[in-house]
Amino acid sequence: MENSMIESKAADKSTCFKDRYIERRQQSLRLTQGLDAEDMVVQSMPDASPTKWHLAHTTWFFEQFVLLPYAPNYRVFHPTFNYLFNSYYNNVGERHARPLRGLLTRPTLSQVQEYRQTIDEAVCNLLDKLNEFDPDQAKVITGTLEVGLHHEMQHQELMLTDILHALSFNKLYPPMRPVIETATSQAIPLSFESFDEGLYTIGATGKGFSFDCEYPRHQSYLPAFAIANRPITNGEWLEFIKDGGYHTSTLWLSDGWDQCQQQQWQAPLYWEQEDGGKEGGQWLQFSHYGRHAIVLNAPVCHISYYEADAYATWADARLPTEQEWEMVATRHPIKGNFQEKEQWLPQAAQLSGMQQLYGDVWEWTRSAYSPYPGYRAPAGAIGEYNGKFMSNQFVLRGGSCVTPIEQLRPSYRNFFYPHQRWQFTGLRLAKDI
Repeated sequence: MENSMIESKAADKSTCFKDRYIERRQQSLRLTQGLDAEDMVVQSMPDASPTKWHLAHTTWFFEQFVLLPYAPNYRVFHPTFNYLFNSYYNNVGERHARPLRGLLTRPTLSQVQEYRQTIDEAVCNLLDKLNEFDPDQAKVITGTLEVGLHHEMQHQELMLTDILHALSFNKLYPPMRPVIETATSQAIPLSFESFDEGLYTIGATGKGFSFDCEYPRHQSYLPAFAIANRPITNGEWLEFIKDGGYHTSTLWLSDGWDQCQQQQWQAPLYWEQEDGGKEGGQWLQFSHYGRHAIVLNAPVCHISYYEADAYATWADARLPTEQEWEMVATRHPIKGNFQEKEQWLPQAAQLSGMQQLYGDVWEWTRSAYSPYPGYRAPAGAIGEYNGKFMSNQFVLRGGSCVTPIEQLRPSYRNFFYPHQRWQFTGLRLAKDI
């Protein structure tokens, strides 16, 4: 009787996991609605990947790390797919050059969809038989699948940011989705909330899923500081532009000023001024909804770390550290404008108090992406997921309007190079006390 109850609970857990798996995989396909096959093969820069490649790579992840090691008698779908769709796992073998992913017209989109369907059926079949495995091995399988689901979430966000970058080069300004009504509100005054100095505990709690880079949980001393009640808005960024922010070298870090000059930055990515940039021309923005006027009270986005730092200097403030941000965020619920709302454009704050810590825009911190005290990368290929990127990048916190809400927790660390702008990146100010 006891054994049958254990088997029943294991079966229920397997069914629940399978439902989660199917839903998450279907979400990737839902995100391609509004795209044609021609859209999904385009690669607009080395940092971005074609939509079709994302669909194939996330599938390869499950085949490589779940089915091949754990599914009895599984045979690879195609022997060359490991080369074509491996991203950066040196332990797994050679791979197609990242800047050339847009040249992969084959396999076709329909073949990639067949690949996804085949792998999904195999994974679901494995989950149906999970109670046949040793409990420890079953735990390893579901743990690897959990990593795969969160990996897919990350690529769902990248699918949306990468296709936006690709479509932005087309002077037809093609919308991916029908126009949405953008929420507007009276501007919420910028204010700062103060926090006392002290020792604060930083890092993942161990409850629920988290990545290795969020560990070990540790104490961090924070001097007294103040942090803004909301992100900086488009309207406030316009004041920075009008005051010569992009032409005043003393506001910028040296590398940032070089980037600003070389790339001829004049405004956030996807901004364009009517009448060829003549003074007084309306500022427009390109988004998943086509070309439209910027919303003055919505958070500014698509800015680099260098731009965020320059703005903070101009505003006589600074960017928060990731420890300051996390300490504040743990005091607030995870709610906001995320991918599932299908409002893939930052929305204006509607309430008073501390706003938009989660969703709308990723917030640059002044913290370098580096290991926490005592960090050790996991062994094997999965150990290449985060640890080897802990160099020359900065941490972002909070998620954006294209981030799945399931990804978010106070300890989640995103990271990008300081010059990158195609993600939904914004800023929140902080000050020393």
